[in-house]
Amino acid sequence: MNGAQALMETLKRSGVSVCFANPGTSEMHMVRALDEGDGIRAVLALFEGVATGAADGFARMTGRPAATILHLGPGLANGLANLHNARRASSPVVNLVGDHPDYHQGFDAPLTSDIATLAKPMSCWVGRPSSAADLPRKGAEAAAAALAPPGGVATLVVPADCAWTENVTPSDPVRVPKRAVPDGAQIDKALGAIRKAKKIAFLLSGHALSERALYDAARAAKAVDAALYVELFSARVARGAGRVTPLRMPYFPEQIVQALNGVDCLVLAGARAPVAFFAYPNTPSELTPKGAEVVTLAAPQDDCEAALAMLAEALGAPPTADVAERKTPVLMDGALTPESAATAIARFLPENAIVSDESATSGLNLWPLLANAAPHDLLSLTGGSIGQGLPLAVGAAVACPERKVVCLHGDGGAMYTLQALWTMAREKLDVTTVIWSNRSYRILGVELMRAGATNPGPTAMGLVGLDNPPLDWTQLAKGMGVNAASCNNARSFAAAFESAMSKRGPMLIEAIV
Repeated sequence: MNGAQALMETLKRSGVSVCFANPGTSEMHMVRALDEGDGIRAVLALFEGVATGAADGFARMTGRPAATILHLGPGLANGLANLHNARRASSPVVNLVGDHPDYHQGFDAPLTSDIATLAKPMSCWVGRPSSAADLPRKGAEAAAAALAPPGGVATLVVPADCAWTENVTPSDPVRVPKRAVPDGAQIDKALGAIRKAKKIAFLLSGHALSERALYDAARAAKAVDAALYVELFSARVARGAGRVTPLRMPYFPEQIVQALNGVDCLVLAGARAPVAFFAYPNTPSELTPKGAEVVTLAAPQDDCEAALAMLAEALGAPPTADVAERKTPVLMDGALTPESAATAIARFLPENAIVSDESATSGLNLWPLLANAAPHDLLSLTGGSIGQGLPLAVGAAVACPERKVVCLHGDGGAMYTLQALWTMAREKLDVTTVIWSNRSYRILGVELMRAGATNPGPTAMGLVGLDNPPLDWTQLAKGMGVNAASCNNARSFAAAFESAMSKRGPMLIEAIV
């Protein structure tokens, strides 16, 4: 077998079962290896940002790495925004980036670039084989690096000659360390801080947002009358009826300051102390109250589930926690608004759904309403780089074909990666996409006001508006092979969403709000 075939066999042995690809000439031997081998599903994306975002979504739902195939430096560069989001989500992703052979580098062919330097900011590991024989071993190292807690992006540069060279032997997987269980000293430190505090808050993220971890966190918080928060942009959080309902950390810094006012002990599990998403004049970057003790019960790479269970027991917490009840909201009438659309989504969301949420401003009503919806998993925009929601939904649907995936997306962000709709159609993925069509980058309009532009002129508004000409999402979707409907009143949206939830396959609903 050649180097590419040995690499794919090694990745399969290391737990890789899907590859989201946008290949070029330098990657054809890897494409051929996928064609001739078995065990790794190949999914074509029409843009590298779709491939990298889909790999993130797959990883979030399975805990296993997905691979990508990207075309040299420019292909990697096209995928970097969603690799940034994947890095922030601690998602295991293995990038396979083709390159020229070493002997061809000195000729400065048009696609020559410093791939390792491009990859480094988003990657926890970057490697390049020294020879074809070394390629499989590097593949095993990449998979292990991606899986090492808390998870991350590993980028393997694959020179074309290493891929085409024959008589290469696959490698066995590299052992991956397990999450560390906090020792008694960590628990005792948290106990000491909690017992002397007057007002306590817990902040959770990452591994601490599983159903089990949240339940134990709620038990512990109840024992000491603490507020229980999750990070605003969480990679994956268990939500819905029968599950606990934590508070969500607000977005703007002054809101966070208000939420944590008076807190003198902040306990972190899988999270970092809150900071401002952006800098503003005369506003602090660090948002933990001055003088408050910040205690890391469990770091992102630790076993947060075990840590929270240990803390709950040490606190003598009650054996049960309060959980949300299933409530069926009453549908609204009149013009479609974000609130009436969110009410319909909460009413008809099926059990065990996966929600990929990049709603920005129009999704503000979703968090409280979905607390009483059917049990589901919520995936958020972890790194703030928009255009993640649609590819994330692709990856989640490939990972969990038996579950309905609902993508809630602002119209501006969706234009970054609308090619994901084509992959949904091609792969017949069970994804319903709701586009919040407010025909603007509304969050930027809010930020413009916060910057002092109380009466912005035509130039400023022209840079945040999407209404000249307006985007026609039904035509865009149909052009990608996805059935679509457009709704501008509450009842028609509710009917369209209920219908989509009862059928399988890709569907797009334009919500004109």
